[in-house]
Amino acid sequence: MSNTRQSWYEAGARERIAALVDPASFAEFIGPERREISPHLSIFDLPTQFDDGIVVGCGAIGGTPVFVAAQEGRFMGGAVGEVHGAKLTGLLRAAKAVARDVVIAFDTGGVRLQEANAGEIAIAEIMRGVVEARMAGVRVVGLIGGRAGCYGGGGLIAGCCSTLIVSEQGRISVTGPEVIETNKGVEEFDSRDRSFVWRTMGGKHRTLIGGADVFVEDDTMAFRDATRAALARAPKLDGNTLAAEQARLERRITRFGEASDATDIWQLLGIDDPWAIPDMPATGFATLADTYRERADDAR
Repeated sequence: MSNTRQSWYEAGARERIAALVDPASFAEFIGPERREISPHLSIFDLPTQFDDGIVVGCGAIGGTPVFVAAQEGRFMGGAVGEVHGAKLTGLLRAAKAVARDVVIAFDTGGVRLQEANAGEIAIAEIMRGVVEARMAGVRVVGLIGGRAGCYGGGGLIAGCCSTLIVSEQGRISVTGPEVIETNKGVEEFDSRDRSFVWRTMGGKHRTLIGGADVFVEDDTMAFRDATRAALARAPKLDGNTLAAEQARLERRITRFGEASDATDIWQLLGIDDPWAIPDMPATGFATLADTYRERADDAR
C-alpha cells in the first residue's frame, strides 16, 4: 500500500483491492488459475476472462479481517453473469457463516445481456445474500466510483448495503441513460447530455438525496479511510430500520417528485447556488452535504 495518490476511477479491480487492504493480507478465492469462465459467452463468439470480471477473497483493513469483492468494469462493463454472480453470492454466504464483514467495490453496468435469466437470477441471489448477511449482524460496505458506474441490478444490490461510499465519478441508477432514452425518448432523458447524466446519477446528487452515505475524493486512500470508518459502525437491519427507510423514500417522492432536474432538487434543499455544485471541490461539497443532512434531520 502506497501513500502516492491513486485515482479510484482509473484503477482496476485488483488495484483497488491492493489499495484497500493491508499489505500482503489478501488471499484470492477462485482466482484466474481456476479458469472458472462463463459457459455462455463462447456461444456468442465473445471473449472470456478467467476471473469472469470479479475478484473475491479475504484480507484485512486496518487489522480487521474482511471479505472483499471488486468488479472489473473493463471486462464487459463489469456486467454480472452466472459465474460472476456465483462468486459474489458465495462470498456473502461465507460472510454470514463466519460473521465477517464484506466490502464490495462496484463497477458494473448491470446484468450481462448474453446470460439473460442466469444473470437476473444471480442478482436476486446476491441481494438475498446481502440482506441475510446483514440480518446476521454482518456489515456490507459498498464502494462506487468506477468507470462503469453502478447500474441495473448493481444499483439494486448497492441499495441493500449497510453503507454506500461514493465519489463524484460514481454513478448509481437502476436504469442507465441509454436505456431510459431508448424506452422513453430523448425528451424524457437525453443520454448524450453528459452533464445532465452526471447531475442526475452522479455521486454528488446521490449523496444530497440520501442515496449514498459518504462522499469522498477520487482517491484510493480516501476510499480506504472511509471504509475503515464504515466498518466501525454498529450494524443494524431490522423491521424498524426498513420502516424508517420506506418513510424516507415516501418523503423524498412527496418533496421532489415534480422536479425535472437535479438542480431543482438542490434548490428545494435550500442550496443558494445549485449550479455551483458540479464544479465544487470534493472537500467543499462534503461540508455542504453534511450541512444539508443536518437540515433534513431537523426538518424530520
